[in-house]
Amino acid sequence: MLSQKTRYAIRALQHLADQYGQGPVPLTDIAETQKIPAKFLTVILSELSREGLVDTQRGRDGGYWLALSPIDISYGDIVRLTRGSLALTPCASRFAHETCTNCLPESECRLHRLMLRVRDETARVLDGISLAEPVPLDVE
Repeated sequence: MLSQKTRYAIRALQHLADQYGQGPVPLTDIAETQKIPAKFLTVILSELSREGLVDTQRGRDGGYWLALSPIDISYGDIVRLTRGSLALTPCASRFAHETCTNCLPESECRLHRLMLRVRDETARVLDGISLAEPVPLDVE
């Protein structure tokens, strides 16, 4: 399940992608339009700025904008930056692998092999969709 932080980050970045190339977008505009608490949004955008996805300018005419083209930011990138992994279990994580407690050895665990497949398919889908691609509102 995606955390609230990850969902807010995705919505904020989608908002910035919609405004790409139009200059700084005020924090209040993002917060109000996307219904994200301004204080939490500040923390999220600061983290995304440190990761190189967002640039910022202070002052009266300041705000936030994407540091990269929307086509260069995948949803997989966003989830990994805010959640740490696409894996549903620690043993299936590619970069933060941990052996599960109270489990079978990985070589014998069918759940482990299933979670590797789920991770790989999730990565295939999320890495294949960028912020530049419109996501229809009528998808169910």
